[in-house]
Order: sequence, then C-alpha cells, then structure tokens
Amino acid sequence: MTQTLQPDTDPQVEPEPAPLRLRPFFQALVDHKGSDLHLKAGSAPKVRLSGVLTPLDHAPLTAEQAEAWVVETMDRDVRRRFAETNEADYSISLPGLGRFRANAFRARGTAALICRRVADNPLTLDQLGVPPVLADLALHHRGMVLVTGPTGSGKTTTLGGMVDLINATRPVHVLTIEDPIEIMHTDKVASVNQRELRLDTADFSVALRAAMRQDPDVILIGEMRDVETVRAAASAAETGHFVMSTLHTSDAAETVNRIIDFFPASEQKQIRLALAASLRGIVCQRLVPRADGAGRVCAMEVLVNTPRVAEAIADPDKTHSITDIVAEGRHHGMQTFDQHLVDLVMSGQVTVAAAKAASTNAHDLGVQLKRAGLDPRVVDAA
Repeated sequence: MTQTLQPDTDPQVEPEPAPLRLRPFFQALVDHKGSDLHLKAGSAPKVRLSGVLTPLDHAPLTAEQAEAWVVETMDRDVRRRFAETNEADYSISLPGLGRFRANAFRARGTAALICRRVADNPLTLDQLGVPPVLADLALHHRGMVLVTGPTGSGKTTTLGGMVDLINATRPVHVLTIEDPIEIMHTDKVASVNQRELRLDTADFSVALRAAMRQDPDVILIGEMRDVETVRAAASAAETGHFVMSTLHTSDAAETVNRIIDFFPASEQKQIRLALAASLRGIVCQRLVPRADGAGRVCAMEVLVNTPRVAEAIADPDKTHSITDIVAEGRHHGMQTFDQHLVDLVMSGQVTVAAAKAASTNAHDLGVQLKRAGLDPRVVDAA
C-alpha cells in the first residue's frame, strides 16, 4: 500500500503569495524530515523520505496549477531565465522552515519543480560522523580534494563540514563559487565569501579567473562541469591554493579517469602529471538505509594521495590499480566502499541486504563479511 502524508492545510487554487500557497508542502517536507519536494502536473506533490518518494495527501496538480505555483517561487531574473531556457537553478528561503535548493524545468511542456532541503548552518565533521581522515584532508594548505557521488548523496553536506572546520581553525580567505549557495557560512577564524552563479558571477570558469585577483587561500567550486572549470581548478591547486569541488562519479578510480577524460588526448599526459602532483584526496559517497529504518548512513570510499597513488595517476598503464591501492591503504586512512560497508554491517548500522545493494561488488562484499566473522548463512540469505 502506498503511504500518503498529510500537509497541514490544502493549498488553494486561487492566486496567493508563493510562501502561503506552497508553504504547506515545504512544511510537510520539514515535518517528516524529508530531503526533497517534487511538484509536477498530473501528480500529487511528493517528498523523498529516506530515499523513497512518498506522495502527500493532495489531489494531482493540474498543468495550470503547476505552472502558477512553480513560477511563484521565482524572482524576476529567475522567471526570465526560466522563460528563455525552460530550466532554472535558484534557492528558496522560507522563514521558520529554512532554505531549499530549487530546480525548475519543463517536462512534456508543463512546469515542474524539485526542491532540495539544505541546512541553514553547516554540520561539523564530528556531527556527520565521517572518518577522521576527512579532517586531515580539509586542513591541507594547497592542492585539491574532490567529493564525489550521485545526486543526493550528501556531497554538499560533507563539503560544508570541511569548510566549517577551516573556518573555525585557520585565519584564511575562503572563497566559494556555488550554483546556488546552499549552506551559509558566517566568519569565525576565517573570512568566507560566497558567490552564486548568475547572481554574483556569470559561471564557474569566469569566477575562477576572477578569483585569482581576490586573494583566496581556499576555493570551493560547487561542481566541476566542463574542461574550462577543471583546467582552472587544477591551475589554482598547482599555484598554492587549496581547492575543493565535486563530481558525479561513483568511485575514486572513475573520478581520476573522468578528470583526465575532460581533456583532449594531446593534453592528457600533462593533466595526469598535474593531478598526480596536486591531488590530496578523493571522498566518494553513497547513502545506505539504516538497519533501524531511521534514515540513511553515508558509506564512503576514501583515497589519500600517497606516492603509490600518484604513480598510478601519472602512468595510464597503472591507473587500473587505484582500487587495489585504496583497499591496501587503511593505515593511510584509505578505505573502499566495500570495506566501509563491512564496518557498517558489523556495527549493526546497516543490514547485509542493504550493504549488498550499495556495494561495488556484492560477491566480494559477501566474502569480506564472512572473513569478518559474520555467519555465512546470514550473508548468503541476504
């Protein structure tokens, strides 16, 4: 049976100010501790709870409702961009409820909206419960750290915790370039300036070129989307800045290959050498349902750039060995997804079935669980 959730009130069809009309949907998202709100024509509004889309107890939206309600969340500039391109990224702030990252788009000619709930303030790395090596990575003075994973895997939250640690401990200038700004940082020990695409700057590559005149020590790039951004980020990391960014890749080896593949073949040797020298670490994330049903836990693969890793990055004939190097590098703080999943199963945080579903190789994970002492019958039955 499909679960339905009841918003506080039923939004009216008649025009009202956007915060009043859509507030019940956002209220339901917050009340049920959901991550995302989905609005589209022909469907009831839905919220994502622990990774599962769940409909609210509301009639399906008409095309007219969807159009009016989506547009009402936008300011004038966003409305113009949406009219011109049929999609727009922006943020929504509702007093008493918080901030939301919004993406509006058209599907089969009708308006749709996906809103991601974001934290008003960063969670610390301790609150996130991440491996201690992430604090070590965050406090490098130069080079590059990448946080990767699929959409909704918590990359922004992890980066927010890393920036917060820098902000609390180092008297430096932190410059962020985001689309849009999600987690707000206020100055502590550091000075933090946050720039939003289209509001404060044209795009990532333009902002990165300008950043070199803004005396940054730390640069956070919301996402490396194209070769120009990757090139500028790599150059900044090589010239004494500490750069953090994200990619939509599934593991450390794929992340290295994706960065190299941004460049034409004639430049790949050069970028391999630059990446081998400047990379400090890669953190890859996947969210796995908790065994007690109370949300999800973050499974992480962590690569730390040791001389052996640098050699594997620089030499295309050795890049395939990165996963094995990570698996053998726990004394450096490294771990593969499957190693972390074994830890999560053995500590009772996730079930064997959930771990297998999230694993890189379910068979190999099963072997590791048996070696860790788990009953083979439990492993095989999952």
